[in-house]
Amino acid sequence: MSVMNGFRTELINKILGFNPHIIVKPYENEINKEDLNKLNELKNNISKTAFTFSGQGIILNKENTVGILVRSYLKNDIHKIELIKKGIIDGSLELFNKNTLSIGKELAISLNLVVGDQITLMSTSNLQTPFGNLPLQEKFTISSVFSSGLAEFDQNVVFMPFENANSLFELSDIDIDLEIFLKNPDKVQLVKEKVQGIFSEHYVYSWADLNKSFFGALKVERNVMFIILTLIIIVAAFNIISGLTILVKNKTKEIAILRTLGISKTSITKIFFLTGFTIGFLATITGVAIGILFSYYIEEIRVLIT
Repeated sequence: MSVMNGFRTELINKILGFNPHIIVKPYENEINKEDLNKLNELKNNISKTAFTFSGQGIILNKENTVGILVRSYLKNDIHKIELIKKGIIDGSLELFNKNTLSIGKELAISLNLVVGDQITLMSTSNLQTPFGNLPLQEKFTISSVFSSGLAEFDQNVVFMPFENANSLFELSDIDIDLEIFLKNPDKVQLVKEKVQGIFSEHYVYSWADLNKSFFGALKVERNVMFIILTLIIIVAAFNIISGLTILVKNKTKEIAILRTLGISKTSITKIFFLTGFTIGFLATITGVAIGILFSYYIEEIRVLIT
């Protein structure tokens, strides 16, 4: 159970390290300043906000062509993404300026890219020319490489300055989303309802909504594991009971001798009770000690087994 709980906590931290707790997506109109000012009413729950754009693109270089997900932020806002800020392994976010990109470690390896290399990024927007529609594209310099610990994210996501996204994807105000980060992610449902009340004309999603099926499956696995663990404990308890029952039957003569010597039934019962308690106590202490050791050295054990 501790391994399962640790896995869930680590997974949530990874997911929330790159993704906002609440997303407000414009429906027909852009997000207005009046609604933004109303967010001050929730300042006790909200730690930070950021405007962002997400779109699809294609990276072209001499080595390969890869489809990627583009996430665009202002330079000041990208520092709010904790795992990016802490996960830079080459370059610096201080170099995150116009015509630069921050890419994941896996993508850098697959395309054989390092900081300072240039690539061409093609968007899904088209430019009308006398020869027909051509996809918009711009050249970028790699300013930094990050490692999130999630290979899928490192392989498929790049971060782009807002200035470039604005021209490359021909953005309008309705394309820009609002990301909201909470001080306590566990209160996301409560805060989401209040945010929905403020931005009633827009779509409002929480991280739990976007990952509902995944975390639902994780919860089912956790509950099943708890049931299995409970059954194991019940079986162990019956083993102790059956062991004591056999012990009492085997000691019938000794019990008769003790009764002849004047020892009461209560005293004899206490002897067997203490025997069972000692067995259970020692087994529990041993199990807890082994469990703690396994939990602490789980990564080393995994490496040893594989």
